[in-house]
Amino acid sequence: MEEQKCILFVDDDEKILKSLQRGFLDEPYKTFCATSGKEALRILERREVHVLVTDMRMPEMSGIELLRIVKEKYPRIVRLVLSGYTQVGTLLTAINQGEIFKFITKPWKLEEEFKSIIVEALERYDAQAESDKAEASMAGDAS
Repeated sequence: MEEQKCILFVDDDEKILKSLQRGFLDEPYKTFCATSGKEALRILERREVHVLVTDMRMPEMSGIELLRIVKEKYPRIVRLVLSGYTQVGTLLTAINQGEIFKFITKPWKLEEEFKSIIVEALERYDAQAESDKAEASMAGDAS
């Protein structure tokens, strides 16, 4: 049986996290929530996460800082941004430094948009894992 995929939502607004948890309740993957970048990093130390969805503007650690750390420590995790803050410069920084897969604006359309983006992100994760396996086996064949 294939492992259950895990999504980590990070937002300092607990109402948003509760809304996301309810919205993804019937989906075939496990969801975790963190109210800060530091809490998200603690979860990542203990759990395998496949997709990270983070807000941009949070106290203590911004979404950009979190994305940068996650990209460095957990490069396989597919990174998404969920934010109502759409200033172009900030978006470009997130894209360039955090290598984000998609940007979802608040308020979001759960059924029409958000859920399909999560499915795409999980497919991207699987494709990258397959590619990594193929590279590893080719490197093994070469030696």
